[in-house]
Amino acid sequence: MDAGTALRGLMTAIDQKRWDDLESFLHLEFLCRYVHTGESFGRAEWIRANRDYPGFAHLKVEELVASPTEAACRSHVTGRDDAGIQHFECASFARMRDGLIVQLTEVWTDVEQTAPAGTRPGGAGA
Repeated sequence: MDAGTALRGLMTAIDQKRWDDLESFLHLEFLCRYVHTGESFGRAEWIRANRDYPGFAHLKVEELVASPTEAACRSHVTGRDDAGIQHFECASFARMRDGLIVQLTEVWTDVEQTAPAGTRPGGAGA
């Protein structure tokens, strides 16, 4: 499978909470790195982290670009906690080997942050 098909398929399976299907997209030597926390996960650990994430609700791929061996996407992810619905954006970068995702790098951020004061032209963010 090519990188775009694999990454979109992986994200769709996560959104549909088809946890048993995730392995079919991931190489045995799969490694995921979370840039924002410095954590790395092997295949089983990454699947478990996604499956067991408290309050996960929905994942929608907003953009995806790909070559045969690499793909990147930006997804909007929602979750629920005691305070209500949480919104996140995730940038995912996948690299393929033997038709499966062998490397995934993810960068997560909260949505609705305010820019630091003085960092935007014309005083925006103040």
